[in-house]
Amino acid sequence: MSTKKMYAVFGLGRYGIAVARELVNNGMEVIAVDTDERIVNAAADELPICKCADVTDPDVIRQLGISNVDVVIIAMANNLEASVMAVTLCKEIGVKTVIAKSANEMHQKILTRVGADKVLFPENESGIRLAKNLLSSGFVDMVSLAKDVSMIELDIKPEWMGKNLVELNLRKRYSVNVVAVRRGEAVSVDIDPHAPLQGEDKLIVIANTDKLFKLK
Repeated sequence: MSTKKMYAVFGLGRYGIAVARELVNNGMEVIAVDTDERIVNAAADELPICKCADVTDPDVIRQLGISNVDVVIIAMANNLEASVMAVTLCKEIGVKTVIAKSANEMHQKILTRVGADKVLFPENESGIRLAKNLLSSGFVDMVSLAKDVSMIELDIKPEWMGKNLVELNLRKRYSVNVVAVRRGEAVSVDIDPHAPLQGEDKLIVIANTDKLFKLK
């Protein structure tokens, strides 16, 4: 049985289309939805499942099969009411992860309160970057430094807990370079390689993008 995740993107503006396109180009199944028929028709050639529909309607959500989707990205920051309704409906039918785009901090608080698992500010989070993070399951964050080099923030694996960077030898085992350790809100680049890692630690590493699969 396939374990490939299924995604839905609500709102096909510049941000939403970038997320959907990147996911589709990486072989993911994506339900792309917008209320503007012209936008849907324009995107249909590159997005195999592209629907013109109102995602604030509970019947539409059911008809689209959103209950079978693992991650919903709501990219309608210019319409708070629609975003709130879409978040609420998705969580009510059991969607595990709902990510919403927000226009400002107040909207972020509202979307979080109604159940969004993550709220993004578009000026700080490009659609392509979000898609790459979703595709790289297990990574907290990923930023492309060059075409084939990325900086990744990742949770430490359970088996790394209590060990230090000398023992782990991540450069040899995973072809990555650790550049910083995040503990809570504090980020340290002055790393003690002999200090044991703690459960809440996150590592910030630089690696060739094609080596990232080793870290999954």
